Amino acid sequence: MTNWGFLGAGSIARTSLAPAVHRHAGSALHTVASHSPDRARALGPKTVTRDYARVVEDDAVDVVYICLHNSAHAQWAIRALEAGKHVLCEKPLGLTAEETHEMARTATRCGRLLVEAVWNRWHPRTRDVERFLAEGVIGEVREVIAEFHGDVPAEDNYRWDPALGGGALLDVGCYAVSAALAAFSWQPPRAVHADLFVDRPGQADARVDTVLAFRGGVARVGAAFTRRQRQRLEIRGSEGWIRAGQDAFTAGARPVQLWVNSSGATRNHTYSAVDPYQLMVAEVSSAVAGDPAYLVPLEQSLAVAEALQGIRRAASASKRTQDRHRRTSDAMSDSSKGSGA
Repeated sequence: MTNWGFLGAGSIARTSLAPAVHRHAGSALHTVASHSPDRARALGPKTVTRDYARVVEDDAVDVVYICLHNSAHAQWAIRALEAGKHVLCEKPLGLTAEETHEMARTATRCGRLLVEAVWNRWHPRTRDVERFLAEGVIGEVREVIAEFHGDVPAEDNYRWDPALGGGALLDVGCYAVSAALAAFSWQPPRAVHADLFVDRPGQADARVDTVLAFRGGVARVGAAFTRRQRQRLEIRGSEGWIRAGQDAFTAGARPVQLWVNSSGATRNHTYSAVDPYQLMVAEVSSAVAGDPAYLVPLEQSLAVAEALQGIRRAASASKRTQDRHRRTSDAMSDSSKGSGA
């Protein structure tokens, strides 16, 4: 039996992870730490505490699941790993590539698992996309279009706070960036152009548009908080294409499709409704027990972290260029007015 301890009792823990743990015959929800004991008790654990450290230090806990705001991931993941616990941490693992690498080094040093909870990676359709790409079904990848426009968070949600790791890029953009990197065999992009947009000063980004250039092709990636939800994944190769149907990055609750065109022939793959969270919990529990299991490779999480940081840097450079051009244009306009032109 794998005993789970949760740090946080938010919506994902309530609607997805806790039910997945309860449904898995080889797992038990041992304890939950939350600033709201009532929310923690609602998850159905054996014990409840307000103290995160008690979960990390509990000898009965095998796996710590971290579902706190993004800026708390690294701190508590490292503490849990150093306490001898395996860690399943919500995406993104860290706020920066440096944080993520530190987490990975700690996992290696402590001999424990560190797994990013990008739950869609356990869905059979996502696994098939990765398999088709590895088998070269569509030839050499030339172009990827990956877009995830998600719900607008409530005004008081941490996703609007840059200090807490908010923003569309880290929240929904990581899905699209991961798909783009997977299509290009997880190689780092050779060049990045990006623009980030905010709705209000001081808020985290509400939208990001980026182009990632790889050897042999490009990926056009978009992420946004919007009232018009949209998920799109198309991968075009020299010998065909792959296109995900509805819920390109959030499939699970209903049947979904995948279209694969290879050498002129198109096949439609249909996938029954499935719970990727339960698949994730089952595979992590198997790995903890020393049994064969599929886990998202840590080096792929590191590749995503590096790409996300590269996008932020490119967007910052783009903004500086735009601001510089704007100042130059304003100065020229003022000069023209001063000369009587």
